[in-house]
Amino acid sequence: MAHDGASHGATTAPLLASTEKPPRNMYAFGCATLASMTTILMGYNLALMSGAQLFIREDLGLTDEQVEVLAGSMNVYMLVSILAAGWAADLLGRRGTLVLANGFLMAGALAMSLGGSYAALMAARFITSIGVGFSLVVAPVYNAEISPASARGVLSSLLDIFVNVGILLSYVSNYALAGLPVHLSWRVMYAIGVLPPVLLAAGVLAMPESPRWLAMRGREDDARAVLVRTSDTAAEAELRFEEIKRVVEAPREADSGVWRELIFRPSAMVRRILVLVVGLNFLQQALGVDAILLYSPLMFKKAGMSSNSAILGATVAIGVVKTCFILVVSLFSDRFGRRPLLLASAGGVAASLTGLALTLCIGETSPASTAACVAFTLATVAAFSVGWGSLPSTYTAEITPLRLRAQGSSLGMAVNRLTCGVVSMSFISLAGWITMPGCFFLYASMAATAYVFVFLRLPETKGRTLEEMDVLFSK
Repeated sequence: MAHDGASHGATTAPLLASTEKPPRNMYAFGCATLASMTTILMGYNLALMSGAQLFIREDLGLTDEQVEVLAGSMNVYMLVSILAAGWAADLLGRRGTLVLANGFLMAGALAMSLGGSYAALMAARFITSIGVGFSLVVAPVYNAEISPASARGVLSSLLDIFVNVGILLSYVSNYALAGLPVHLSWRVMYAIGVLPPVLLAAGVLAMPESPRWLAMRGREDDARAVLVRTSDTAAEAELRFEEIKRVVEAPREADSGVWRELIFRPSAMVRRILVLVVGLNFLQQALGVDAILLYSPLMFKKAGMSSNSAILGATVAIGVVKTCFILVVSLFSDRFGRRPLLLASAGGVAASLTGLALTLCIGETSPASTAACVAFTLATVAAFSVGWGSLPSTYTAEITPLRLRAQGSSLGMAVNRLTCGVVSMSFISLAGWITMPGCFFLYASMAATAYVFVFLRLPETKGRTLEEMDVLFSK
């Protein structure tokens, strides 16, 4: 394979000559950045409810149950667009689907800011969920397909960095606008999200289409041109092209559709990959960190904080810590590998959630117990961010075969969002049943399960090309 690619590369030297000395990976970095920035609005819309619910509840007179459903409903609504995202990405292209996602994000933010009733807010959350679902599935697929193997971990993690930037911005918005009149504060928070999708859609139109999608459509010259610009060397570009071409042209049953091959009649290799995709996406949300992101104000109230200003200030600290520690993945996932970071992350989350649960078990509140609650919350978020916060989506896009990649990512994300919806829509009720400390003991046990799952099941994928994954998982 390597010899064929090298010899073919020699015959195409004129085509590659003009790109012999580009800045290393900078073009790929720029493309991945534009695709990833779409998810800023996802993080903003998901986490904004954390503080906005304090004001929406007072303004519209919502009950605890309505707040719980409103906060978590978007994760369930997302199933529609997540399951359709693979089809859309194959039909419209990765780039076209991201543009469509930004259109729904803009419309959803506008509808949310104008909503005057519980039903209107639920409808607005549904519109937003379509854009979030598309971007959540397609952006990591695009980043994995545009990236050279040497930097795929870094470039794939950009998506999660921008999600966390959006989360941080939502907490800052909660804090900064809390002083406005109740009926106005939460509306302004959501209205801020109307303009950015327009600008991001324009940026996405400026980036190239995925080379793998182009090759699947028979546009081999266009695919080769993109690979030339997104590879470290001319030889690597030609090798990537030959590998993509080989996979696209690989024969398979004519009557076997993608979903049939993925779910109903999977090969042994696809079955192994499917277990990892579903397991990683389920466990990522079963750790309960989204419950912390959405309901940290309730936790801090239980720990002894009384003023909204102090509570929202503490949530800003959560956003800062989450954003800073997600950078660890960018810096070290291609150096140390996926397995070590996932193992360290799961162990850290289990320990810090146990500490948080024990702290909340204390009957009497004091400055020390309040500080401990905040510290363990920040430690949980930090530990989660260094591995489980971003690597499941990267790993899913890496290991799923090309012909199944868009739909495989859709399936994994559907499991991810459904689990997140269950966690976020049940936290208040579950805390009333088994107590809030009981919730965190439960999440800590899931973190321990995640550690065992990674240790026993996950092979390392660092440094491998996407096309080499078939060889890895066919063993």
